[in-house]
Amino acid sequence: MKKGEIALLIIGPEYAFGSSESQLELAVVPPNSTVYYEVELVSFEKEKESWDMDTPEKIEAAGKKKEEGNALFKAGKYARASKRYEKAVKFIEYDTAFSEEEKKSSKALKVACNLNNAACKLKLKDYKQAEKLCTKVLDLESTNVKALYRRAQAYIQLADLDLAEFDIKKALEIDPNNRDVKLEYKTLKEKMKEYNKKEAKFYGDMFNKLHKLDSLDSNKPASKDAQPMNIDSKA
Repeated sequence: MKKGEIALLIIGPEYAFGSSESQLELAVVPPNSTVYYEVELVSFEKEKESWDMDTPEKIEAAGKKKEEGNALFKAGKYARASKRYEKAVKFIEYDTAFSEEEKKSSKALKVACNLNNAACKLKLKDYKQAEKLCTKVLDLESTNVKALYRRAQAYIQLADLDLAEFDIKKALEIDPNNRDVKLEYKTLKEKMKEYNKKEAKFYGDMFNKLHKLDSLDSNKPASKDAQPMNIDSKA
């Protein structure tokens, strides 16, 4: 669109207000409604690219993207929130020229954005990416309990139960009274119990099959063509 232009936007229910009724200031939107908006472009501002920014601008831009991501996450728009967190981190990805104070601010933003992005990925069932994002956080802060907790959640879904247990135990060493971690440990124990039962059944079934095969072989009659073996008693 150009400045001053008017456009009609048609938004399907899945992208508008969904299956629930919405009370708006000007109207009540029934469930599963297609929404029509008439939009005029009054003004716009082109966002600077990161290479055109100085360090304070990069840190400020990253902070704004993080806040946008937080608002989208609260609204349940996890895929869009994830994109905002990714963009925030890109602004401050290369910080070798930053001052010590700027590096501290940059690190805090990276930790927060990657943690929040990991929460998005868990909601989106992208467990591998959630695990990678938590690992990035732990590379910066090895004792970050949230990162250990969320990585354990990802590991449980990926069926890496031993790795999940390692992270949960480490998190509990750092914060023994953390309620969320304790609940996740309970979930993990139930998963491990279920896995052990399945494994025992699998090996039990395999043993029974092998035992039946051995029994069949031992009960098989000797071949008619088999000749008795003569033993030379003089040998």
